Amino acid sequence: MIKFLPAVFFILTFQLNAQIIGGSHVFNFINSPSSPRITALGSNLITVADDDVAQSFANPALINPTMSGKIAFNYGFHLASIKDGYFGYGQHIKKWDASFHTGFQFINYQNFQGTDEIGNSTGEFSASEFAWVVGASKPIYEKLTLGTNMKFISSSFETYASTGLSFDAAALYQDTAKRMTLTLLFKNMGTQLTSYRGIKESLPFEIQAGFSKRLAHLPFRYSIIYQHLNNWNLTYDNPNEESAILNFGTEPEEDSAFKILSNNFFRHFIFNGEFLLGKKENFKLRFGYNHLLHRNLSVKNFNSFAGFSFGFGFKTRWAKFDFGRQVYHLAGGVTSMGLTVNLADFKKK
Repeated sequence: MIKFLPAVFFILTFQLNAQIIGGSHVFNFINSPSSPRITALGSNLITVADDDVAQSFANPALINPTMSGKIAFNYGFHLASIKDGYFGYGQHIKKWDASFHTGFQFINYQNFQGTDEIGNSTGEFSASEFAWVVGASKPIYEKLTLGTNMKFISSSFETYASTGLSFDAAALYQDTAKRMTLTLLFKNMGTQLTSYRGIKESLPFEIQAGFSKRLAHLPFRYSIIYQHLNNWNLTYDNPNEESAILNFGTEPEEDSAFKILSNNFFRHFIFNGEFLLGKKENFKLRFGYNHLLHRNLSVKNFNSFAGFSFGFGFKTRWAKFDFGRQVYHLAGGVTSMGLTVNLADFKKK
């Protein structure tokens, strides 16, 4: 039997981090945060349109002229030596009044030792996945921008391989006078082109909505993301919580209807914030909270920071550096680092 338990553990953990319920979809890695900034903000940021080209992978309506000439390199370190990364580039074409983005996201589960059904070694094998994205956005009028992404996806686990095609569509409303933005995002619409074993699986389609607000008298911006608009019930039956053995011989108390309702309701929300410090906002402190991740990955009777995240970013004259940390579990989480440069700055030299 071929065994690669570290990859299985990561995939299950990652599915929860990406807000995928039940692990019933293929290519869940495409919900991975594409930058340390997003990692630090609860693993989701779909409402802030600035010069961060890495955000385009998650929400194409955020692609804008300030990203033109920017190229981003991001790398993440996960449990069990699993690593992922993203690099992307943005370009604005003035003649068309449209902005474009292309990027490449990957995850490498490292090498594993294969065995047969009685434990004899069959040699090492690898597992990895990647997605190549092309996206564009265009302002429809002063406050409304529409955007779309197309992603070609490839996945390989030992001798099993699959490919797919997905699309994102989004609308972004910006009111600069009120310092607020609203967005509606349809993500991961598509299909498998080829399957692992002849049985097609669905992509992790999801509808999200978000709101961001910059405070008038404090250098702070907060965002609220509502995830899984297309799926109300995000709870699940946990047999461990129903076990009398794990509850010291007593039957666990049943939750009230209100507690069940409120628990499910808040699983839809991600809350995050950024402090924008300095005259040119060259230093930023970030934090986030993902309630779904916290509820699904906390260990009963143990205090845990699962679902909490934090990070920072700073700019120099030539580059922007970002760091993000998302806590998954008592066992650990993901640490992400990134560098963004403006090619135009090098041309000026």
